[in-house]
Amino acid sequence: MKKIILLSMIALVLLPGCSTWSNTAKGTGIGSGAGAVVGAAIGALIGKDAKGAAIGAAIGTAVGAGTGAIIGNQMDKKAAELAALENAEIEKITDVNGLEAIKVTFNSGILFDTNKAALSKASKAELKDFATKMSDFKDTDITIYGHTDNTGTAEVNERLSQQRAESVQKYLKECGIAPERMVAQGMSFTMPIADNETVEGRAANRRVEIYISANEAMIKAAEEAAKAASQN
Repeated sequence: MKKIILLSMIALVLLPGCSTWSNTAKGTGIGSGAGAVVGAAIGALIGKDAKGAAIGAAIGTAVGAGTGAIIGNQMDKKAAELAALENAEIEKITDVNGLEAIKVTFNSGILFDTNKAALSKASKAELKDFATKMSDFKDTDITIYGHTDNTGTAEVNERLSQQRAESVQKYLKECGIAPERMVAQGMSFTMPIADNETVEGRAANRRVEIYISANEAMIKAAEEAAKAASQN
């Protein structure tokens, strides 16, 4: 049985560490000042070199604990559903607003042939299953990152990682996920999660990551639900 990994990612490039957390502790979020720094665009992930900003579109205002708890509960349920995917690793992370989000990692060897960006038949079935499980979770943003190992030039790997991310994006669109919800970006070999000096490490670094984070509609709905609950 696949386990869901608990993982926390800091919202800004301040500290590269990770820690565990509970849903009810969520929600202090980032204030308007930090939001102005991050901006509304989805940033790069925090890798082992602590580059870029965390996942999610910054809303620019603090998110209350009650709102965070409601979204955290929704993310927990969806992560449990996604854990049924055969060839994916599911992690729960923190987005730029301090809210729970989900990271789904597919090893590139499962999705693609070596040095290719065309999806295999097996990978299409897996991604279709993912899209089906996301059909009732529409108020979320989906960020797709392609990663490679360090074999070959930066130019080649940047192109390949972008093409692979876009292949996943295109197929998810064909499976019914609205294109305006998705962003695809190739990261080349700039964010390794393992040692590129070993065969096993290079295999781990060749991956596609899909991030699921609450959009403004979900946050607003959760805020309204938290407010209603506090008045009862």
